[in-house]
Amino acid sequence: THPKMEQALPPYEMLPAEISMDEMPQSTTVQVEEERPPPRDHLVWSFCTTLYGNIFCLGFLAFFFSVKSRDCKVLGDHRGALTYGSTAKCLNITALVFNIIITVIVIVIIAVVCSGTV
Repeated sequence: THPKMEQALPPYEMLPAEISMDEMPQSTTVQVEEERPPPRDHLVWSFCTTLYGNIFCLGFLAFFFSVKSRDCKVLGDHRGALTYGSTAKCLNITALVFNIIITVIVIVIIAVVCSGTV
């Protein structure tokens, strides 16, 4: 059970005789919005990808989508911020994988060239 529901309810008081139940409100509706964590925009990651691993301009595209996500977050568009943030994350991951593959290929080529000359 929820901790707030386990709290003791306040005691009920009897209505004064001059007040009838017809004068009292019949029902009350309370709408509770679920608190959602703010969507991530991955702006710092995209900025680093743009500066250090901008292969095929994926870092620049990720940065663009991160800025769009932050704009949507500021405007209160939760769904738009999630969409743009997710796109930025995918572009950052793709750029990271390409950079790792290229780094490994370069290291292998250097190792093969150096071992062949010794």
